[in-house]
Amino acid sequence: MLKNNAARLRLIIPLLVLVIVSVGFVLNSGTGTLSALGWGDIVLLCPLGALGTMLAAKLLIPQALISLGIAVVLIVVLGPAFCAWICPVPLVQKIRGIFGEPKNKGREGQQIAIAESSSGGEVVEAEVIAAPATVVKAGEELSDKEKASLKGCASGCDACASKREKLDSRHFILGGTLLSAAIFGFPVFCLVCPIGLTFATTLLVIRLFSGGDVTIALLVVPILLIVEVVVFRKWCSRLCPLSAFMSLISKVNRTFKPQVDTAKCIENSQGTKCGLCAQACEELIDPRHPERGAREMNECTRCRACVDVCPGNALSIPILPKKDKRLEGAPPLQNNDAGV
Repeated sequence: MLKNNAARLRLIIPLLVLVIVSVGFVLNSGTGTLSALGWGDIVLLCPLGALGTMLAAKLLIPQALISLGIAVVLIVVLGPAFCAWICPVPLVQKIRGIFGEPKNKGREGQQIAIAESSSGGEVVEAEVIAAPATVVKAGEELSDKEKASLKGCASGCDACASKREKLDSRHFILGGTLLSAAIFGFPVFCLVCPIGLTFATTLLVIRLFSGGDVTIALLVVPILLIVEVVVFRKWCSRLCPLSAFMSLISKVNRTFKPQVDTAKCIENSQGTKCGLCAQACEELIDPRHPERGAREMNECTRCRACVDVCPGNALSIPILPKKDKRLEGAPPLQNNDAGV
């Protein structure tokens, strides 16, 4: 049941949280905001906001420390599941459709790329693990470097794995966010955080229709939000410092991780190529062959997209890891299979 409804739930749950928090704020019921959820005096602060606040104040604030500790425990247990199931940013990103966002999501790669040399007629075929830097067209001659790169992917993708980013732009923005809070004495990022801006935009619209005054904030806040999630189309994967923070903590996560039953996987049961789970993953992870993914498993948001798309029902997300079956019995990629 969950498999069939996971995509729908990923839209309903964040919207429901946004509605509940907004109604609670308007009615002054003490439920807090999206960045400070709670009830009455019990509030769970955003971990990044808690860190920024303490750095800005240069004090260890008990409430912030408690919130930070709770957040770390949740991330260790669930990984960055907040990104897929609670964060409102994916909801706002639906606006992209208005601007002609392509329907195909997830990985651009994990498909078969075939290039035929115009000089020698040599055919090179390999699985493209991440979005290729250059598009190789039929009839286009490949350089020795490009052929070597494709052959490296076909022989196990050691080359691709070695280029996997350990730290990306999000982590540098995370460092800048914390440093700016310490320098300016204020959690600066909170002013432009899309999660907070989503909540602020919702409240401004509610107040407008309830007879409130039209202020400059009614224009500035939505514009900032649109710029961040529509113009910066890779906000979550390239800019978000909160996701960077969660990815660092989730390196020690061992629960609720995607696992593959190789007996059911059609790569083994039918001896055919698939890769649908890798294509479905918006985090550029390959659940079936983790070493081929552009990003590591600590980036997994538990969105269940890979589970939903698996034709053999081989993928699951158990609470505790069972025997690691991800690579067991995996058919090796051989040069003759890749036409090299």
